[in-house]
Amino acid sequence: MNIMNRKVTVVGAGNVGGMAAMRVYESGLARVALIDIVESLARAKAEDLQDGQAVLGVNNRIEASGDLSLMEGSDVIVVTAGLPRKPGMTREDLLAKNAAIIEDVCHGITQFGQGAIVIIVSNPLDALTYFAYRKTGFSRQRLFGMGPSLDGARFINLIARQARVSPREVRARVIGSHGETMLPLARLATVRGKKITEILGEADVEKLAKRVRQRGAEIVSLYGSGSAYYAPSAAIFEIVAAILKREKQEIAVSVCLDGEYGLRDVAIGVPAIIGPNGIEDVVRLDLTAEEREALEASAKSIQDAIRLLPLSP
Repeated sequence: MNIMNRKVTVVGAGNVGGMAAMRVYESGLARVALIDIVESLARAKAEDLQDGQAVLGVNNRIEASGDLSLMEGSDVIVVTAGLPRKPGMTREDLLAKNAAIIEDVCHGITQFGQGAIVIIVSNPLDALTYFAYRKTGFSRQRLFGMGPSLDGARFINLIARQARVSPREVRARVIGSHGETMLPLARLATVRGKKITEILGEADVEKLAKRVRQRGAEIVSLYGSGSAYYAPSAAIFEIVAAILKREKQEIAVSVCLDGEYGLRDVAIGVPAIIGPNGIEDVVRLDLTAEEREALEASAKSIQDAIRLLPLSP
């Protein structure tokens, strides 16, 4: 399919949104629309990206606007709009303010993005994914959150650094919330095909699992203002590419579950098969009793946040 017939809209032209737009634009997988309430910011980033075309050998199209109607005709809509997380701020602190922003975006999606697959990235991610799912009325196949694909990438990076190997030689999964109650599945992690505990000591593995839970806050603290955007944009691009390339790929995302893992009425991170229809299937992992209990606790923390959202029963 000609890329000019495919369109990815990114709502929110901040660091994460701008970088995600850049990755899609430079990949040539689709033309790009960048939307932000601060229209000058969206236009500035679009013009800036276009100025690099000749250097990079890119021949693509990017539009920018402050109006949500620009998302019309999108194959994929990525929602990064919202206030950034600041040092000392929990994801729950963001909830009320960002829910109001997401509600406006959802109104735009139902008007102009009915044919699109929607990826929620705004924080707190899982609660806002469920909020958008309810507000748009989209199926869970077509609306889901970035989820722990980012956390899994972080876990792989930390393991690779500790084991002094390439990240390509590491396999690791993270499920649960995209927050402090996430569940790094160290039991299933491997390095060069061997169980991680055969390469690293149990104490080291425990430290890595703890660190990945705190990784987002660690980076926020280092920045001093704002949060991570290079790795989040890479995680977004992985999902977008799986959809547009029509190559089914297992990626951990925030899914509105309907009985899987014994959970309902919650969006939470689990592995799923991502393809041209969005979520093609939910992967059922064989969890231990302890892991299942931890996942249920993670789900409860998300449901507690969901109860604070303006949703009718």
